[in-house]
Amino acid sequence: MSSWAIRGLPGLRHAATALLVVGLLGCASGRPAVDASEVRSAGNTAPATEYSIGPGDSVQIFVWDHADLSTSVQVRPDGKISTPLVEDLQAAGKTPTQLARDIEDVLKEYIRTPVVTVIMQGFVGEGAQQIRVIGQAVSPRALQYRQGMTVLDVLIEVGGLSEFAAGNRATIIRKAAGGEREIRVRLDRLLNDGDIEQNVLMQPGDVLIIPQSFF
Repeated sequence: MSSWAIRGLPGLRHAATALLVVGLLGCASGRPAVDASEVRSAGNTAPATEYSIGPGDSVQIFVWDHADLSTSVQVRPDGKISTPLVEDLQAAGKTPTQLARDIEDVLKEYIRTPVVTVIMQGFVGEGAQQIRVIGQAVSPRALQYRQGMTVLDVLIEVGGLSEFAAGNRATIIRKAAGGEREIRVRLDRLLNDGDIEQNVLMQPGDVLIIPQSFF
């Protein structure tokens, strides 16, 4: 895909967003900072994680040989679900397999040896499993993390950089042992020059901050 297609269409300045980004960058000065090339040379690997259900997710619940108990539900904002014979069961924070076993434990009171399968239908996920994009993207927002997701994947999903973006001053804020660290990523180099060293793997919970350029 060409760099101009990824960079996106001109947009309006949002003063509140700009102030937020400046504030975040200002607070970031105390964090250990590394370049994207250092992250890649260290292995550029992201941990494999099991998907945890989050509020807003949609799940399909199959109870074997009991069609009347099988249903599709959306996880409520409080993280719970209710299904036939199962009321207010915590779902958020659990894997689909864990939720299936919990439903089986409740149904044991009503039927013999229930067999439950939980299938994900719609994904929102927990906040810790999301990638957040703040600042001068065409469509800054939170994205659901996927295994193997890179900076370039994130940029494509948010529509690229706005015309006001200072792409080479972007940073990723990443949780690390004992706190947080900054990873400096030069997005203009990635998009315009094909500098693959900037295309690091994202990790769950990363925040990509794209500041505004100053003319």
